[in-house]
Amino acid sequence: MRITKEPEERKQEILDTAMRLFHEKGYEKTSIADIAKTIGVAQGLCYRYFPSKEALFDSAIEQYADELISRFSVPSSHDKMTLKELIETMPIMVETEDSNYYKTLHVVENKKFHDQLTLKVCEKLSKIVAKLLEHAKEKGEISIDDTRAAALFCVYGQIGILLNKDYTAEEKEKHIRGFLIYALRL
Repeated sequence: MRITKEPEERKQEILDTAMRLFHEKGYEKTSIADIAKTIGVAQGLCYRYFPSKEALFDSAIEQYADELISRFSVPSSHDKMTLKELIETMPIMVETEDSNYYKTLHVVENKKFHDQLTLKVCEKLSKIVAKLLEHAKEKGEISIDDTRAAALFCVYGQIGILLNKDYTAEEKEKHIRGFLIYALRL
């Protein structure tokens, strides 16, 4: 019996199954045929949503980056907070180890994909940070001419600390917060 699902539900099922199989078998050893077989659908249905395995993976990266960015949500009361208070309370580490996305992207063999995710998150997060810096500039908290460049530096500059295995999560947070407060002269 054929099971019909809404397009978004089917697309999500394909993505989730693909990420599970990428984790279990490895990206290189998983085919679109494997994904379709696991779901119990024709291979052509997967291709209807994703023209290639690479496109499927790019879509998964995009979706996971959006999920991670949503965890950086700025409190609705941020207008009442200073930029320094925001930095002192913002989350630094937002990933949890309980998803197939995390498990797939955090194995040595998939470093290239993790790097791709890192850059995608930075791209999205820098837009949010630029708005926060512009708002802080308007309030007179900072005096930076190019808030967009400052945002890019603040966001992309964290990568080295976040990827450093010599630091604990707590040390990473301390170093990032401290540097941002110092660099922005808060």
